[in-house]
Formats: sequence, C-alpha cells, structure tokens
Amino acid sequence: MRTTFKIAILLVTISVLMGCQKETKLSLPAIFADDMVLQQNTNAVVWGKASPGAEITVSGSWDQSATATAGEDSTWQVELTTIEAGGPYELSFNLADTTITLKNVMLGEVWLASGQSNMEMPLKGWPPNDTIMNSAQTIANSNNPDIRMFTVARNMSSQPLEDVSGSWAPANADNSGNFSATAYFFARKLNADLGVPVGIIHSSWGGTPIEAWISKEELSENKDFENVVKDLEEVAPQTEAYDKWLTANESVNILPSAENKEPFKNLDAFDDYCSNPETNTDNWKTATLPTTIEQTEIGEMDGIVWFRKNIEIPENWEGKEVIISLGPIDDMDVTYLNGEKIGGTEVEGFWQEVRYYTIPSELVQSGEATIAVKVIDHQGGGGIYGTPEQMKIHPKGDESDAIALSGEWEYKVVGQISGSKLYLFDPSSDTYDSRPELSIVLSSHTPTVLYNAMIAPLTPYSLQGAIWYQGETNVGRAPQYIKLTSSLVSNWRQVFNNPEMPFYYVQLAPWNYNDVEGISSANLREAQRRSLEISNTGMAVTLDIGNVDNIHPTNKTDVGERLALWALSKTYDKEVAFSGPIPEDFKSEGKEIAISFRNAFDGLEINTDVPNQFEVAGEDGKFFPAKAVVKNGQVIVSSPKVANPENVRYAYKNGSEASLFNGAGLPAPSFTSEETINN
Repeated sequence: MRTTFKIAILLVTISVLMGCQKETKLSLPAIFADDMVLQQNTNAVVWGKASPGAEITVSGSWDQSATATAGEDSTWQVELTTIEAGGPYELSFNLADTTITLKNVMLGEVWLASGQSNMEMPLKGWPPNDTIMNSAQTIANSNNPDIRMFTVARNMSSQPLEDVSGSWAPANADNSGNFSATAYFFARKLNADLGVPVGIIHSSWGGTPIEAWISKEELSENKDFENVVKDLEEVAPQTEAYDKWLTANESVNILPSAENKEPFKNLDAFDDYCSNPETNTDNWKTATLPTTIEQTEIGEMDGIVWFRKNIEIPENWEGKEVIISLGPIDDMDVTYLNGEKIGGTEVEGFWQEVRYYTIPSELVQSGEATIAVKVIDHQGGGGIYGTPEQMKIHPKGDESDAIALSGEWEYKVVGQISGSKLYLFDPSSDTYDSRPELSIVLSSHTPTVLYNAMIAPLTPYSLQGAIWYQGETNVGRAPQYIKLTSSLVSNWRQVFNNPEMPFYYVQLAPWNYNDVEGISSANLREAQRRSLEISNTGMAVTLDIGNVDNIHPTNKTDVGERLALWALSKTYDKEVAFSGPIPEDFKSEGKEIAISFRNAFDGLEINTDVPNQFEVAGEDGKFFPAKAVVKNGQVIVSSPKVANPENVRYAYKNGSEASLFNGAGLPAPSFTSEETINN
C-alpha cells in the first residue's frame, strides 16, 4: 500500500514537472532545408528561433558542432565550422524535446545571384518571344546533384522581414527549367572547373531599379532618397496592418515546382461566379479599356482582376462562328462568354501577344451577352492594355460588322500576389474593398522594399560572392547609378559580414531603348564600367551577344560563363583569360588619340566586318566617326573632321555592336574618355 502511494506521488510530481516545462518551438528559416549548400572551409553562420533560454546544438555529420542559447527575442545564431567541399551530409538541430535533421546537405561554393529580368529569366525562357538558346537540350542534360539553386519568391516590404519563401532544388530535367539561366550557366562553369558542389541563392525581380535592393540605412545617406526612406518608416504601421489583413485570407501557392510547373493553369479564382451573366455586379467598379491595372483605382498590385462587359449580339450573327479580339493582355487571361470558357492564355511569356479567341457557333445567340475576362498580372504592369482598335468582336471572316469592345468595363479584384502566395478575396462579400488603407502603395520600384523582403532575410548566410545583372530600369540616371552601385556593394558586404566579398556584374547588352542611335543606355553602361573602380569587382561584357530588338537576349550561356571567368581568375586564382580589353589610358597626340588597355590577352583585334564603332570629338564636344587601327598594343583613333581630338567613344549607342576584342575572343566594353557622364 505504501509502495503504491509512493508511485502515485512520483507520477503526479513528474506530471507537474512536465507541465511546467515550456515547449522549445524550434524553427528554421527557409534557407536551411534539405538539399542546401553550405560554404566550405569557413565558419558558416546558422540561425533560427526557439523559446527564450532554450539551448540548441547544431551538428554537421562532418564531425563539427556548435551550441547557442535562444535570446529573449527567441532568436539564436551559431558559427559552424565547415570542411573542404563534399557530401552529402546531414545537418542536425537538437534541443531537449526537438530534433530537426536536414538531409542531402553539400559543402561547396555558395553565391548570391540577383538583379532584374535578365537574371530572373529561367532556363525554360518566357516563350514565345523571350527564349533561351538551346533551352530544351540544356534542361534535358542538366542532371547534376552538385549544382543546387534556392529561388527566392518575389516579395516586398516596408521593413526588413525575417524569412523568405523558397526552396533548394538540385539541377535535373524536372527542376532546372525554373532556374535562373544566367546563374545556372555560372554555376555549371564553376562546378566543371573547380570540381566542387555549387549552390546559388537566386533573388531577382524583373523590371526593378537598383535602389529597391539597398537597405534604408545605406540609402538614407543618399540625398536623392532620404525623404523616401523617411516616408517608408512612417507608413510601416499601415503596412503591418495591411499584411496582417492580407494573410488572414485564403491563399494558394504559386511558386513553380516539379509537381506544378504552371501554377496559374486551371487556377479557379471564382470563375463560375465572376463569369456568370446572372451575377449582380452593382458593386463592381468601372474602368475604360484598354488600360493597365496600375492606371485604374487599383494602382500598383500584382494579382487577379475580373473584367466584364455586356454587349448586344445581332440576330444575323446567330449560329455563326465569332472572333473576339482583346489586344495584348499582361500577363495571362481566361475569357468567357455567358459563363462558357472560349479561350485563355494561362502560361507566362505571352504578355505581348494579341488575344484572338473563336467563339463556337453553338454559343452565339442573339441578344444580350456577357464577356468576362480573368486577367492574371504576375509581375510589373498588367491589364488589357493594347489599342482601342484591337478590342472588337465580329463574325469570322467579316470585320466590317464588328462591335467595338473598347470603352467602359466593370471590374473586380479577386486576388493579390505576395511572395509565393496568391491571396483570394470572395467577390460576393467585397473583401478586397474593405482592406486597410495605405497612404503609400508599395511597388517593386519602391526604394529598399526588395532588400527588406528578398535580401535581408538571407543575411548573414555565408557566401563566397555575388553576381548581379541589372541596370535597364535605371537607364537615364547614369551618374546616380555609380553612387548606387557603390552603395549596393558596400551594403551587401556589410550585412553578409564579408568585407571584400567578390561582386561580379553584367554590363547591359545592346537594345534600342526606343532610339537605336541614342546614348541613354550607353551612358548607363559607362557608369557600370566606371564602377570597376570598386575593389574586388568584375564586369562581364555582352556587346557581342545582345539583340537590339529584344531586351532579353537569348544567349545566357556566355553571360553566365563570362561571370564565372571573373570568379575563376580573381576568386579562385585560376590562370584564365577572364575579361575583354579594359581601357585604362587615353592620350591625345596631335591628330590622334592613343588608347591603352589592360586585359589584352594575346593582343587586340578589331573586327572589320562590324560597322565602325569609334568616334572622336574636339573641344566643341561634337563626335564624328573615327578610323581605328591597332598599333604597338594600342588602339589609335583619328578623324579627318576633327583636327585636334580631345575625347574618344567606342560602341557608344543604344544599339552598338562589339568590334574590339582581345586575343581570347572576349569583347571590350563600351566606353568614353569624357570626364563626366550625362543622363
């Protein structure tokens, strides 16, 4: 009896003690996951969250471990020693009541890849207009478990966030199509030449300016942006309330994956309700089409908007096939007539394509009819945005009897994209119209917001370096771009705790910028060239692989590999030709200017099959075409129209083409000897 009593007391005591223990609630940011790559031969920074006071032991199966205690704010951080490249390993996180084990972890070289659309552009391309050279073959042959990529989902925030949406994926035929093409070719070259695993953390967003990728602390030092930074701080409580409201709504994941490569295809966004002619639309707003979503009351937003218009179908159309033309729609659409789907474009890349859909004869009845269009705007500007003349409906083969569709349409917002999720709003309950008010509407162009959402949460992950392809959106602001590039590099080196972190970037490729003979992008390219003065930077030149008619050149292989050449030479000490000839001295000598170069591997060569790219100017600053010859390791330029040349330009037009190379076949950048750059 006494024994039974003691046992009962013991059980009660254990129960009470267990009840007093707090759950440790261990959590890791998305960047720490299966298939990840940690930087080799370093003290890799690892972090997460747990209950305050909890002790966490992080162990790598390469026989290294480290311990930390969670602070009052629940955060903890350790430095875990890594050894030479190899794997696969396991990475374990142990607490008193919790263990998380990550599998298939590799040690190797880790790089951050960022920028705008030419870095974001995936290996599968954005057909039909924006394609990647040899895409299908590259993807099919990409199987390599030593190449891993973590793709950060697009997101923005007025304040730094703690985590991103994204996942690690090894290169193979299922995954590689969604990889950044430029970053993939960079990684493939490093892996082949170094023989070690390569991990790429890819964080890009098309059409974005450089200032969006810089922290508010850094940007506040720039007088051009100090007021914007202050405004963002003031609006922070509003955005916090908005985000809380947004995330309370139903959502679906829109991040492409091996299981769901086209997440917007067959996506139901209240299709039956919004396309039904009987739906009451008295509370829908109106807009005049064609237009972009951004030009309506909605303003800056990526998501899903339904547009509806009622028309009267003539009696003589009944029983005939009818063509509906809506003009181009950015980015995707599904179109209905009287609740019946008649066509759609539900994959990315067709934002410039005019939508023509055939309505079957059996659906064509005289009288009132409702046209409903679900517009999916995935990034940047969006909407039914062509010309009024493109919007019409008519019997097949007879446009003389067409009915104009431009003009007033009703519309309703039913979804908003934030990060990797599409949040849905029930159109029958006016959910979106009751959203919290924002005095400043954030967009991907807003300074600091991409840093806050897509860079800050990655810090201080241990990196070897960064690659960058951006600048198109900053064309027209060349002098400012030099300062912003310096700020970006300084900022990232600080937050990733890597004071001399290599930073290799791409000089813009030729494009017409609405004026093929203009120099706006040449000025920006010059700003990029002059940024080579920043320590431990390098620039891949693309003057020979651009397309003046497409801002997204198809050849990303050479872009990625030229970035890799800089890394192989400057970061990994390999003896390779890593750059085209870079001008370092301009000397006026009577009627000529002599240009000296560094990185003239095996000499200088001028391709005479390319139209002349050299110009000189005298004291009046007017440039004239110049003759250029290679002599004694220099390029000598002159023009009969300029008696005493003072400055020289090379390839200094929006649509210029490379003609100057070194013996290694790498092109020289465009350049000018002028002291100052214009916008």
